[in-house]
Amino acid sequence: MTTLVSSSRSVPAADDIYSRRESNVRSYCRSFPALFTTARGSFLHDEQGLAYLDFLAGAGALNYGHNHPRLKRALVEYVLSDGVTHGLDFHTEAKTAFLDAFERQVLVPRRLPYVVQFTGPTGTNAVEAALKIARRVTGRTGVFSYMGGYHGHSLGGLAATANREHRAAAGLSLHDTTFLPFPGSCGAIDTHAYLRLILADGHSGIEVPAAIIVETVQAEGGVMIAPTPWLQELRAICDEHGIVLIVDEIQTGCGRTGPFFSFERAGIVPDVVTVSKSISGLGMPMALTLIKRELDAWKPAEHTGTFRGHQLAFVTATEALSIFEDDQLTARTAEHACRIASFLETNVHPLDSRITSRGIGLIWGIDLAAIDPTGTFAKRVSARCFAERLIIERVGRNDTVLKILPPLTITLSELEEGLRRIATALASCLTERLHTAA
Repeated sequence: MTTLVSSSRSVPAADDIYSRRESNVRSYCRSFPALFTTARGSFLHDEQGLAYLDFLAGAGALNYGHNHPRLKRALVEYVLSDGVTHGLDFHTEAKTAFLDAFERQVLVPRRLPYVVQFTGPTGTNAVEAALKIARRVTGRTGVFSYMGGYHGHSLGGLAATANREHRAAAGLSLHDTTFLPFPGSCGAIDTHAYLRLILADGHSGIEVPAAIIVETVQAEGGVMIAPTPWLQELRAICDEHGIVLIVDEIQTGCGRTGPFFSFERAGIVPDVVTVSKSISGLGMPMALTLIKRELDAWKPAEHTGTFRGHQLAFVTATEALSIFEDDQLTARTAEHACRIASFLETNVHPLDSRITSRGIGLIWGIDLAAIDPTGTFAKRVSARCFAERLIIERVGRNDTVLKILPPLTITLSELEEGLRRIATALASCLTERLHTAA
């Protein structure tokens, strides 16, 4: 385990070049202002050699941690052997190995009837493909999405994303999407009763959609977890009305909630599934749209892209599937989830009765909205965590939720150390807030 040494935060030596040449759109570096040089496992290291525990994990792209030795070895050996590094959608050795492994280790054991579409290498491109194929096979244009949902920043994905600030950046009208209440975030509204009313009422003013797109856990929406019976009823509603059910697994897939896919806990089979982030294992860009074979109505090259066949990502993705099985990450994640729940109940909730938490697997949220709905307090706590050399993101309405998202490969001692740093930062900020109020 990396030795943790208390010291002051490092400041990027090259800060001026970012101010001079990088766009204002940069984001994470504003919250975590260090110049990182190396990374391994659950840690990032700055230019001074200080170790930062990573509870962000590439926003979910690093489920296997930084520079996992098996993934790194597979990649280096492939490159040194002059393996194909760019192949469009050619048949290649790397793609063959990945498809064989994905079929054998993921699809067949779960009896999932999908064909695999390799889209451009980002999650939002997988979402675009999912929405397009739903519209093609149904002949309808509308999409239902959920309040709090996040599906990316390309125009189709953004139209299905609820955040007003993100939507405003589009610079044009985003249409053909109807937003529904998501369970747990909209009070006591019976979300399915409302959905059924819309679909059954010929005077609702809303047409039956081509698709409903949903996250089983709204990660950016504040770690809001859809109940298992709710997901099962949603599947039934889609079947009743001939609606394509799209499950966005971009952040919650690849074992983040325990099983390889987060929808497995509900025993449902979506019509289309979007996968990205940790599918490559090593943080390299890669995205898939999984489509039921009977819905695969594409004509050749109808949804294309120069980087839809990322050969290097195929190599590491194949190895990552083996690591998922060999390291028994589903069981390990369940054990870590129990430890997080216990720690929060014992060491965080008692700090202030207004603090709540929720989570599943290794995605958890500490909700501070009842203390300060503006998000200022949560921002202060995140900054204090960074001063303690813990990287943790804020999500949800007004960024009031601290999101715990470590690598699935994190050790128990590393996990507990990170949780202690959160508790320390929270206690300190609460004390400061109390003194300021006095």
